[in-house]
Amino acid sequence: MEKAAKITGASLETAKTDYILGTNADELYRLEFQHGVWRETVLDCWRRAGIKAGARILDVGAGPGYATIDLATMAGPSGQVIALERSINFLAAARERIAASGFKNVEIHSLDLMQDLMPAQTMDFAWCRWVNSFVASPGTLIKKIHAALRPGGTAIFFEYVDYASWRLLPHEPMLNEFVTRVMASWRETGGEPDVAPAVVAALHASGFKITSARPHVFCARPGESFWQWLEMFTEVNTARSLEAGAVTRDWAGSFVARMDAARKSSNSLMITPMVLEIIARRE
Repeated sequence: MEKAAKITGASLETAKTDYILGTNADELYRLEFQHGVWRETVLDCWRRAGIKAGARILDVGAGPGYATIDLATMAGPSGQVIALERSINFLAAARERIAASGFKNVEIHSLDLMQDLMPAQTMDFAWCRWVNSFVASPGTLIKKIHAALRPGGTAIFFEYVDYASWRLLPHEPMLNEFVTRVMASWRETGGEPDVAPAVVAALHASGFKITSARPHVFCARPGESFWQWLEMFTEVNTARSLEAGAVTRDWAGSFVARMDAARKSSNSLMITPMVLEIIARRE
């Protein structure tokens, strides 16, 4: 089989910078599960945005390439996907996955979204999920996306708009404490969990017209996919926080026990953090 994807770009030192949840095998699995949980919601959005065979699509912050595969499938052999990512581990995983899939319509570029030029012009679509909440300047990123699209091209974003809407019913104070701590840690590292309002403002300032916007929030029972998605995140984040000394072993043990009790209760409901889906057209 011929090599299906190529990695280009000179920003390899930048790519070594780790993400807040890491880029190891456990995180690759968590991201794969997360993509599966959200996949039908995302595919529906892409169809409504007009992605179809022959489209040229920019995958911004592609990670290990889970969405890249779906985008390449929708674009078909006559289309093209250009995926942008900075983590060496994620780049390697994406390259392996795309090569195994046999796609020849995908390029993967190693770059820093804040520092490097985007290697794309006159693209039809740009896909960007949970990326603006981690970059130093959403406005800068959106200007770069604007420059990479053709006039009339479409940018699609999924970003949190109310992360604190994540709740357990019956009320669980330790989950509220966990969510508050996650948001604070996020901001301490230069990100912003509730970044959707800034994205909306930046889109207007950069010459986009928002054609569609809708919130996504789900109510899950124990064992359902959205419950498992959030439960997996609490486990990974608590383990890393404990390792970093951000929480005590007693707190972590109590939190894990309370989440386990909630999972075992047939009365429990999990409300997911609210995500805002935005479809915007370059004017």
